[in-house]
Amino acid sequence: MSAVPSMMRAAVLVAPGRFEIREVPVPAVGRDDVLIRVERCGICGTDMHMFNGHYAAESLPIIPGHEFAGTVAAIGADVRGFDEGDRVVADINIGCGHCFYCRRNEVLNCAEVRQVGISRDGAFADYVVMPSRLVMAAPADAPFDLLALVEPIACVVRAARKANVRFGQSVLILGAGPIGNLHIQMMRLVGAAPILVAEPSAVRGAMALEAGADVVISDPATLRETVLKHTGGRGADIVIESVGLPALYAKAFELIRPGGHIAAFGIAGPADTVPLPLLATVLRENSIKGSVAGMGEDMHDALTLLAHGRFRTEAFRARSLPLAEIQQAFETLPRHPEALKVQIVVA
Repeated sequence: MSAVPSMMRAAVLVAPGRFEIREVPVPAVGRDDVLIRVERCGICGTDMHMFNGHYAAESLPIIPGHEFAGTVAAIGADVRGFDEGDRVVADINIGCGHCFYCRRNEVLNCAEVRQVGISRDGAFADYVVMPSRLVMAAPADAPFDLLALVEPIACVVRAARKANVRFGQSVLILGAGPIGNLHIQMMRLVGAAPILVAEPSAVRGAMALEAGADVVISDPATLRETVLKHTGGRGADIVIESVGLPALYAKAFELIRPGGHIAAFGIAGPADTVPLPLLATVLRENSIKGSVAGMGEDMHDALTLLAHGRFRTEAFRARSLPLAEIQQAFETLPRHPEALKVQIVVA
């Protein structure tokens, strides 16, 4: 294989709101590791939470970035099945691989879990190292800006799987930001109907309709009335909270039907809570289940769906900036609602 340099560029989040571009050592490659030269890495809502000091502050300073795609730069002595230059993506959730939770594809509950770009250095850098078992070969002709969407799409694949969505079920999605838009597309793929979306932004509301929403509700005052109107007066079968606001989580309990389900997806603060209507939850047989990251089979499914054009990705690939301008990218992202994703061009 071609020589790998000893040092690399990396965007280090040194404190909330402040990146530094540094020269740091290229990660060491263990016997069962794959060193990936990063081509593209998207900015995730989780990255924004970290940048704003609302999430994983204990990990700083860190190289964030986990929505990445690249090529194989080097492999460990025991690795088989990969060659230099192969296009790859990777499952970012690194568990022990053999505990009760890892065997059940519930890696985030593993006592040893580490997440790339969140609790260990990630992909806003020239190189990132991954255990080979978590690296997936991608089609040789797939563009990197498309492959960098595998991880976020895996998240909505898992959320749909966890919510056990069935054909013809009504779904209300609270929030039509980047991940909300992907939830809309995922719900359409699995046959949910109608798909209702609550989104105050006119720009993102229009994009939600383009993505497959049947109804967009922009006025919070009409939310419950509109949901009841389109669900036979019952309420939604499933409500997906994709923003992370306690007030929206509380509202979700008012918007599901008896026997309905809340898919808890949006990341709230560590101390945020909502009152749980215990009696109503018991008597109505409602349920709530969390889901936050795709892993294992979710990643493989996401790659397959993307490779076969099942998601509309234009708005997620429309805006990119070089690694040197990552500070600007994070600072300006909230001002561009029409750009559902900003990708950092690393290579």
